[in-house]
This record gives sequence, structure tokens and C-alpha cells, in this order.
Amino acid sequence: MVDYKLLMALAAVIEHAGFERAASNLGLSQSAVSQRIKLLEARLGTAVLVRSAPPQATAAGQRLLNHVQQVRLLERDLQADLPQMADAAGRTRLRVALNADSLATWWAAAVSAWCERERVLLDLQVEDQDVGLRRMRSGEVAACLCAAEQPVAGARSLLLGQMPYLAVASPAFVQRHFPQGVAAADVARIPAVVFGPDDRLQHRFVQQLGVTGEFDYHLCPSSEGFVRMLEAGVGWGMVPALQVTEELETGRLLQLLPGQTLEVPLYWHYWRSGGQLLAGLTDELVRVVPGLLAS
Repeated sequence: MVDYKLLMALAAVIEHAGFERAASNLGLSQSAVSQRIKLLEARLGTAVLVRSAPPQATAAGQRLLNHVQQVRLLERDLQADLPQMADAAGRTRLRVALNADSLATWWAAAVSAWCERERVLLDLQVEDQDVGLRRMRSGEVAACLCAAEQPVAGARSLLLGQMPYLAVASPAFVQRHFPQGVAAADVARIPAVVFGPDDRLQHRFVQQLGVTGEFDYHLCPSSEGFVRMLEAGVGWGMVPALQVTEELETGRLLQLLPGQTLEVPLYWHYWRSGGQLLAGLTDELVRVVPGLLAS
């Protein structure tokens, strides 16, 4: 049987991106954390960490991290049944990966009441919707929200709904680049704003218009900053309709091609053996998210 003190040391190193912060979180010296990792590797006969900056879990380490996530959730269920086991704070920390656009729009409204009711502290890891599943596969989070349907081994996925994205730009930008009106073929010939290297929304929209090939774009890894860049006329970009309702109503932003949207599916991935807490969050999201996406 694996010593759970050793597993918690591994989880802390990954979650806090290094030995120093992991040691502080565990109330140990950095040397003690390192020794626990070495002992874990010696007992298993294989490496669990790639000692890079930040450290990364090996394939064996990822399996252990997945196990740790599920054990934490099951322990929470046990604490609910045996209140004397609960810590002084009585709160549970839950690590979830989700895309920045959901965080900037509907996520808070969806989970606020549930967090208060269940006394949960969220540790949110922001990832692009197309790659958020990597965090779950690596064992760093208990659940994730992303655009991919296929779950990792040991997990389930549920479709919560579709998030509509609009291609928008400032009136000045439209006038400057499309004085005769916006043509689909011209959209790929002017600068865009892209959230990050893994963001393919703009690329997918251009392909949806029947245009192929690369185009120039700025990188802006901030949902709020993204909209500000568009308002300033730096480029055009794909933004959730929920996020720019006011900007469109006031005319600060315009749709490049009214009626043309890009629907992005939102899948909720969670561990099958994640216990009552994760099942409760899943039920809450299934209940409230469709209405929030439609508002």
C-alpha cells in the first residue's frame, strides 16, 4: 500500500509548481518534500516527476495524481458522514480547469450558491477550451470544462450546452478595412486578435466561411483585455455573445457578419468515482447552465 504522505507530497509539488511552495503548503522543509518524492519513487521503482521548471508528472505520476484527486473527494464524503473527522475550517478545496470565456461570463452565477451551500473553495485553473482536458489527464484537477467530448479513462463527460461566439470589431476598424462592406473572403486578410497559441476559434470561423490559409493575428491571453483590444480597433476577434451584449447594443463593437456565429460545445468532465461532492456539482451545472447560456 502506498503511503499517502508521499502521495500528498507529489500532489503538492505539481499543484504549487515547485518544491519550495509545496514545502510551505505542507509545513515541511524543501528537503523533506524532496526526500518524500525520492522515497515514493524508490518504493515504486519508477520516476514520478520530471524535475523541470515547473516539475511535471511522469505517466506513473499522473496515475498517482488522479488517484489522489479521487481519494480527496471520497474523504470529503466520509467527513460528511463523520463530522468529527472534518478539519477546523470545515471547507473543501476543489481544483477545476475551465476556459477563460466561461469564467468571464456564466461560471460564477452557476456555482456561487453551490459553493456556499457545500462550503467549497474553488481552485480554478484557466485553460483554453480545446486543451483544458490535459489538466485532468495529468491528474492536476478533479474536473474540467472544455470543448472535447471524449473523456479520459475513469471519467465521464456531459454536454452542458453550446456557447455562441460572434466575430466582432470596432466601428473604426470596420470602416478602415471594409469601407465597401464586409465580405467573407476578406476577413482572413486583416489582423485578428487570438487568445493564445491553442485558441483556434478565429481559424475555425474563417474555415466556416470557406476561406483557407493562415492570417495575421495578435495574441492576447485575457478575456477582458481581449474585448478592450477589439474596442480599440487593434483587430477583429471571436467573443462569446454573452460577453459583449452591452458593447453591441451601444455600438462600441459591431458584428462583422451578422447571422454568422460559431457554436462551441461545453463538455463537463468529472471522475466517475469522485464522490458525492463532485456528483452534486455536476447536478448543479446540468440544472442551471443551459438557462445561463440561453440568457
